[in-house]
Amino acid sequence: MKPSHIEHIGIAVRNLDSAIELYEKLLGLKCYKTEEVADQKVRTAFFLAGQTKIELLESTDPDGPIGKFVEKKGEGLHHIAFAVDNIEEKLAKAERAGIALIDQKHRKGADGLNIAFIHPKSAAGVLVEVCAKQDNTCEI
Repeated sequence: MKPSHIEHIGIAVRNLDSAIELYEKLLGLKCYKTEEVADQKVRTAFFLAGQTKIELLESTDPDGPIGKFVEKKGEGLHHIAFAVDNIEEKLAKAERAGIALIDQKHRKGADGLNIAFIHPKSAAGVLVEVCAKQDNTCEI
């Protein structure tokens, strides 16, 4: 896929407001944005650490992906996201290489990104997200 950089690290939390306060103290950074992504049943908060973002994720529905994750595994690391250009081409190439995709096409994510997920069974147990800015670049 040849990503340009780690775009963000996603961390699942039970309570976004409490987690924002905790991470502001922990990192010494201010949350620069919160956003709800209704179709993914999640509220997000972002911190910028150098070129990499930290994304906190709180479920808005216990049956949503983050709600299920927190119920099963508790709070913690949810995914790692890599910035790519031409996301559709990268997904098609990965699929041709036999990599199991959760998303065959990108969808709208938080913070102005198009996103798609690679199944953990094709990434040594890690949920991997690929992303590109909605203009199909991923520069910060």
